[in-house]
Amino acid sequence: MASLPSVVVLISGSGTNLQALIDATQQGTLKAKIACVVSNRQKAYGLERARLAGIPTETVSLKKFKDQGLAREDFDDAVGKMIVEKFNPTLVILAGWMHILSPRFLAHFERDNVMNLHPALPGQFDGAHAIERAFEAYQKGEIEHTGIMVHKVIADVDRGQVILQQPVPIEKTDTLEDLEQRIHKAEHQLIVKGAQVFLDQLTSS
Repeated sequence: MASLPSVVVLISGSGTNLQALIDATQQGTLKAKIACVVSNRQKAYGLERARLAGIPTETVSLKKFKDQGLAREDFDDAVGKMIVEKFNPTLVILAGWMHILSPRFLAHFERDNVMNLHPALPGQFDGAHAIERAFEAYQKGEIEHTGIMVHKVIADVDRGQVILQQPVPIEKTDTLEDLEQRIHKAEHQLIVKGAQVFLDQLTSS
């Protein structure tokens, strides 16, 4: 049997989307091996999820770079270089990675094989606080529903080619927490589906 394509997952927090990816690889619904989980926060619970699944972890610190008088772009460059040199993955997945990556990071991935999950539909709520902004827009009658997408990462935030997207309804009785829970549940499914679609594209090209 051919070896499975490798994936590196970048996280910053609790890692619920990472857990969905781990579960999918263990169940065989995502035909890949997670080679490493990288976090830019030492206390991210996602690191513990990785350890429990026997997945290697790396922690990187922007603060350490800045303390040495280096720039954010130097950090991005070092993280990209480390991922390629240590793991050379088929796919890199940003799963709640709360750090906008510069072209210096992306330059290490000539196949454009970096994927991000974003809790909004293409062109609707780019950047931070997308769920809160969608909820406010619904309250004002500006939108009838929101959605989620997985897309290729380019220098423009949340503007890369869409791999998959999915609408998510907003109910009149929803609190922000209700909407967040519905979106997160949908994300756990779409990140797995999107990763498989992208891997299929990468391994067939």
